[in-house]
Amino acid sequence: MTKPELTANRFEPGTFAPAPRPAPRVAMLLAQTRLDLVLLLRNGEQLLLTMFIPVTLLIGLALLPFGDMGPDKIDKIVPAVMMVAVMSTAFTGQAIAIGFDRRYGALKRLGATPLPRWGIIAGKSGAVLLVVILQAVLLGLIGMALGWRPTPLGLLLGAVLIALGTATFAAMGLLLGGTLKAEVVLALANILWFVMLGIASVVFASDELPTAVHTLVRLVPSGALAVALEHALSGGVDWLGVGALIVWGTGAGLLAARWFRFE
Repeated sequence: MTKPELTANRFEPGTFAPAPRPAPRVAMLLAQTRLDLVLLLRNGEQLLLTMFIPVTLLIGLALLPFGDMGPDKIDKIVPAVMMVAVMSTAFTGQAIAIGFDRRYGALKRLGATPLPRWGIIAGKSGAVLLVVILQAVLLGLIGMALGWRPTPLGLLLGAVLIALGTATFAAMGLLLGGTLKAEVVLALANILWFVMLGIASVVFASDELPTAVHTLVRLVPSGALAVALEHALSGGVDWLGVGALIVWGTGAGLLAARWFRFE
C-alpha cells in the first residue's frame, strides 16, 4: 500500500462521533443571552432596579397626590416610569454588571472561548432587551389597571421609542462599564442614575419652565426618552427627543467600540 493511500481518509467526515467543533454562532449567541438573562433575574440588586423601584414609582405617583399633573396624570406618569425602567436596566444595571465581570475576569475568560467578542456584547444586550420587554408589559398592565388607556398607534410608537431608548442607554452602559474600574462604575452609575432621574422629573414638575430650560432638559437622554415616550404613547412623534437619543446612542456606541476593554 502506497503512502498516499495510508494517509487518505477512507471515511466521510462525520461518520464517527464525537466530532468536536464550535457550535453555530446563532446557538452560541442564544446560550450567552440565556445565561445573561438568568444572571440578571437572579441578582437581587438588579431586580430592585429593574422591577421594584419602577413598579413602586408607578403605583405611588398614580395614587398619591404628588404635584398638579391634571386629571390625566396617568398619561404622564406611565411614560416617565417606563423611562426609569429602561434607564435602570439598560444603563445602570448593565454598567455595574459589566464592570464587575471585568474585575473578576469573567469577560476575559469568555474571550478565550469560541464565542466572538461581538457575541459577548450582543448576548448581554439581548438579555437587557428581554428584561426591558418584560418591564414594559408589566408596567403597561399595571398602568391600565390604574386607568391608563393608550391607543393601538400609541402602543406601536411607544414600542419603537422603548427600543430606541434601550439601545441608547445600553450603549452608554457599555461605555461606562467597559472602560472604568468596577468601584468607579458602581459609584458613577448610581450617581448618574439619580442625576438623570432628577433632570427628567423637571420636565413634569411644572408647566412654567422657561423654553430654554425645557429644551436643554429634553437634550439629556432621560429627558429625551421621557418626553418622546409621552408623545409616542399619545400617538405623536417628538423629533427633538428622537434625534437626541440617536445622537447619544451613536456617540456612546462608537466610543464603546473604540475603548471597551474585556479585562
